[in-house]
Amino acid sequence: MKQSKPVIEDYLKTIYAHTEWQSDAITPSALAARLSLAPSTVTEMVKKLAAQGLVTHVRYGAITLTDEGTTAAVAVVRRHRLVETWLVQEMGYGWDAVHDEAEVLEHAISDRLLASIDERLGHPDRDPHGDPIPAADGSVRRERAVLLEAARDGHTGAVLRISDRDPSLLRDLEASGIDVGTTVSVRPGALLVGSTLVPLPAPAGTAIWLSI
Repeated sequence: MKQSKPVIEDYLKTIYAHTEWQSDAITPSALAARLSLAPSTVTEMVKKLAAQGLVTHVRYGAITLTDEGTTAAVAVVRRHRLVETWLVQEMGYGWDAVHDEAEVLEHAISDRLLASIDERLGHPDRDPHGDPIPAADGSVRRERAVLLEAARDGHTGAVLRISDRDPSLLRDLEASGIDVGTTVSVRPGALLVGSTLVPLPAPAGTAIWLSI
């Protein structure tokens, strides 16, 4: 059975996003967890993607995008993040509420409309969560970053990226005055924002990246 384009795009985007902020390749079990699918379903789909020349993989081992797969993944990532940015800046959505909408629209939006949105927004290079928006030519500009839980006490830097996987954490951070671009200083279990010490829940340690 031939898989639909949106299904293929979801797989490629998820594989690509897994290694954006760390270097370990994704495994079939991790991919299944991220997509909320049965491992057997993911295994069969990965075989099909490999047959199409989009990924390489070893049995029970890492899954890696080919050059062709990377090009396709970057294209859908660009659509997703531009749509998220558009929803926040033009449609009044909160940054905690755009992911699911973008998941739908990224598969339906035309290249012409995407180009118009990009121009309307002034060609942004970051989405509301700090993830880089690939340029139309597929190039991506990244900054060096450190994960909060790996940052030393006293490290001071700008918030470069906040994972959008936990909407409640995004709301809590926003209420505390922490956003992409906010300069903070690391303290045990907290961030110093200006003169205010903001205690952080444990999940923040693996959700926030700071400039180096």
